[in-house]
Amino acid sequence: MNEQLLRAALDAAGRGWHVFPLRPGTKRPALHGETSCPRTGPCASGHLKWEQRATTDPDRIRAAWSLAPYNVGIACGPSGLLVVDLDMPKDKGSSDAPCGATTFQALCERNGQPVPRTRTIRTASGGTHLYFTAPAAARLHNTAGTLAPLVDTRAHGGYVVAAGSTVDGTPYKLEGPALLRPLPAWLMALLVPPHPVNRQPTPLPTAGTERRTRYAEAALTREAATVAQTGEGGRNTALFRAARALGRFVASGDLPRHVVEEALQGAGEAAGLSAAECRATLRSALNWSIAHNPPRGQAA
Repeated sequence: MNEQLLRAALDAAGRGWHVFPLRPGTKRPALHGETSCPRTGPCASGHLKWEQRATTDPDRIRAAWSLAPYNVGIACGPSGLLVVDLDMPKDKGSSDAPCGATTFQALCERNGQPVPRTRTIRTASGGTHLYFTAPAAARLHNTAGTLAPLVDTRAHGGYVVAAGSTVDGTPYKLEGPALLRPLPAWLMALLVPPHPVNRQPTPLPTAGTERRTRYAEAALTREAATVAQTGEGGRNTALFRAARALGRFVASGDLPRHVVEEALQGAGEAAGLSAAECRATLRSALNWSIAHNPPRGQAA
């Protein structure tokens, strides 16, 4: 059992997913809590929680799994994953209660979308986990029933039990598609927290090109200043939201895309983000905003 679980941990780590041990046969973390922290090793500078201690280091993984037949937990946030958890009804005696897969399918139909096909894991309870690569432009967190009943999501602050683990005698195993796909844009839109720039924007001035340009330039200056002044922990989200807000001016023709990119790239780097991270965030957010804002003259 140790060898099988060790292989499962190493396989997940080989995919770039950060793993940590769960108590044998359960879904509970096997790492010590803050009250019992020895303040040594990884915790020498202060207690580290499971998300911070999750690793892809093969040597650390082998050392940990040599001690006991630990199940494998995957820390979704550090792994760049968004996992949709389609759960089973808690009341086993109610045969007509819809499961998470049913309510998720209804959600897809309401949005005019097919059920996404991606890496799928059958859980010990009979539910399923749908794995997606999480967009770098937004720091998504866990949800519980936000999308639909019995449909939860795991991202930053959340973990899932990896395939190869066994809970209550039942294994988690790959079922159906094995290929990992990006989170669909329509699901991303449902999961992004409400924010003023995501609300219906104030209509652009309709009279005079010069007036519209001044309005757009003022918005660019304001958004770039906001990004540059944002502290650690919110910088990427601020950059994403600024690009989403300004993309409508690109779509309308009031601001050239390269002008917006250059201003926000500089603001993001000034806030402490890397150049590559800024480029990826801007590309994703501007593409979305331009696609969802009609060019001038084509608005309904």
